[in-house]
Amino acid sequence: MYKPNFNKREVIVFRQFQRKGYSLFACLGRVVVIGVLSAATLQSATAATDEVSTKPEKADNTEAIDKEATLDDVEVTGSRAPLALGQAARMVTVLSREEIQAAPVQSINDLLKMAVGVDVRQRGPIGAQTDVSIRGGSYEQIAILLNGINICDAQTGHNAFDLPCDISDILRIEVLEGPAGRVYGASSLVGAINIVTSQSRDTSGEQDYNAQLRLEGGSFGYLSAAGRCSLPSTCKGSGVEALSSSLSASYTRSDGYQRSKADHLNSDYSGSKVFYQGAYADNLMQLQWHAGLSAKGFGSNTFYSGRFDEQYEQTLKFFTAVQGETSGRLHLKPAIYWNRGYDRFELIRGSEDLVPFNHHRTDAFGINLNCYFDWAAGRTAFGGEFRNEDIVSGNLGEPLNTPHGDYKFGLNRSNLSFHLEHNILLKRFTLSAGFVAVKNTWNEMPFTIYPGIDASLRLGQGWKLYASYNASLRMPSFTELYYSVGGHKADKYLKPEELKAVEGGLKYNGPLLSAQASIYHNHCREMIDWIMDPTEAEPVWRSVNYTRVNTLGFETSATLRLDQLLPLKGAILQLAYSYIDEDKVGNSQIESQSTLEYLRHKLVGQLRLPLAERLSLDVKYRLQKRAGSYTTNAGIVQPYHTYDVVDTRLTWSADRYTLYAEVNNLLGSHCVDFGNVRQPGLWLTIGAKYRFNI
Repeated sequence: MYKPNFNKREVIVFRQFQRKGYSLFACLGRVVVIGVLSAATLQSATAATDEVSTKPEKADNTEAIDKEATLDDVEVTGSRAPLALGQAARMVTVLSREEIQAAPVQSINDLLKMAVGVDVRQRGPIGAQTDVSIRGGSYEQIAILLNGINICDAQTGHNAFDLPCDISDILRIEVLEGPAGRVYGASSLVGAINIVTSQSRDTSGEQDYNAQLRLEGGSFGYLSAAGRCSLPSTCKGSGVEALSSSLSASYTRSDGYQRSKADHLNSDYSGSKVFYQGAYADNLMQLQWHAGLSAKGFGSNTFYSGRFDEQYEQTLKFFTAVQGETSGRLHLKPAIYWNRGYDRFELIRGSEDLVPFNHHRTDAFGINLNCYFDWAAGRTAFGGEFRNEDIVSGNLGEPLNTPHGDYKFGLNRSNLSFHLEHNILLKRFTLSAGFVAVKNTWNEMPFTIYPGIDASLRLGQGWKLYASYNASLRMPSFTELYYSVGGHKADKYLKPEELKAVEGGLKYNGPLLSAQASIYHNHCREMIDWIMDPTEAEPVWRSVNYTRVNTLGFETSATLRLDQLLPLKGAILQLAYSYIDEDKVGNSQIESQSTLEYLRHKLVGQLRLPLAERLSLDVKYRLQKRAGSYTTNAGIVQPYHTYDVVDTRLTWSADRYTLYAEVNNLLGSHCVDFGNVRQPGLWLTIGAKYRFNI
């Protein structure tokens, strides 16, 4: 599952994979060079070893030593410039491909539920509509990236996880908790999540396979079919691929788990994805590109209004990007991208004559350049980014001079930023400091600087102490600026939200046990909120920069490698716990829609047991207590109740095929993440994967 990793000074190229610029936040100056990814943990973040050798290590036959050796092969940074493994001052948490394939889930959203610092609030299963946040923030306050490319939706964060790639495409998922404006730009108020894909062959069996088919079926009419293939490649000698690419496609549907009062389906789902990616490398440069499509429609139940239980939403998204990196003394990493999204919302499904549908089309175009070089005082990175966001809509924005079709309003804004960072590297100490300067055209925001500094000290074998201070920002969404229907009045001159945070922690990594503990404090000001003054003659909900929120949080985790104690190869036990307390500063006489519905307590655990040579069992446990309350359709104020969930998966693995059966919510817990939206009970899924060559 998740595992944090730290960078090494020299770039190491391994036999299995060549250095690819897309590997980790590439367009932002992050590089990962990978040999073999060891099993990581979502809930625990175990530190990598501090010292790294480019020479192969002689390991005995024990599984633990193998894991420690392969762990050294991973290079990850938490800054604009790639640093040394074990020296970087900022932690990046990684979910490996191995754990992704073994997890009892049907979507990326479900994968993230086991990250102890991540809050996944679903209004429906299999990725229908999910809000993801980090460390008590909101779904609008995190940056979502695909291969290092910002794919945030400027209309609303509700649609941020409409990803074009299938689970089989994913090489790893990376999570950075805490503000990092100097690294990720204007979207990462409380953190970032990067989905990294791969065009490599499937090496699950004893030989390589360039194609895979997957078929799943289960409860509530669930059916999913997917295919993926690595396209023919060209080589530049010694068996090294100069040009590589892959193509995948998937289709998923479900009848849903409940019906409306009129006995109509209101939680059904159907969606399709197509994703192409490629890469080229020679002695002078590397290029990477991707293009994808995501289309889905789902019954929205009572997602956005408890009065209407037959809502429906349909989204369509296109993604394109090209990235590169040059070799030499000065490394140049340019990237250019364009993403388009369509959204149609129906308050009463199929009844536009009763309530008009909401239509939106958003476009995001961006270009960025990150550069870095080495000199006597360390490693310095600098660069800039330009991003333009545009919307045409039925109700968001300014009136269009020439309305067309369903689009009568629109808005265009641009964001310009520049960054500078320097890194000082000593044998046991690392200091990374820098800033980002940001300007947005819509609200006439002047250039504003957001600094950050990270430091780490390696205390001895396996121990590391780290601390950081970072500031960041988040621009308001188009919905917050212009949604003025149904008793709402938006303010088009909202200011960006701003956050300052301090964090400190201690990590230990040994052959038997890995553990960590951290504490952090966030201070957020100019929080965007919807408020209402009940003393007004005609009270309405208004979007304003109204509140300040102080967050105090604590996280701890541990991983016990059971295969060091028992003759069970690959057996592990993992536990993690997170506690958050938030204090909202505002006028108590004013009613607010933001009721601090964060996860006060979250406990996650995993047990992985090999039952036989090819048979394994994964059991995942999650307990969470959400702060806040909601009002039922009957007008009763109801607090969020504590609930726990057990997910299991039994897997039989062979060279060419894999068979598995999984049960989600084994105990049938009554789960409510959003008021008045009940989650499904026990869900059974049976699936098979088949690998072959074409």
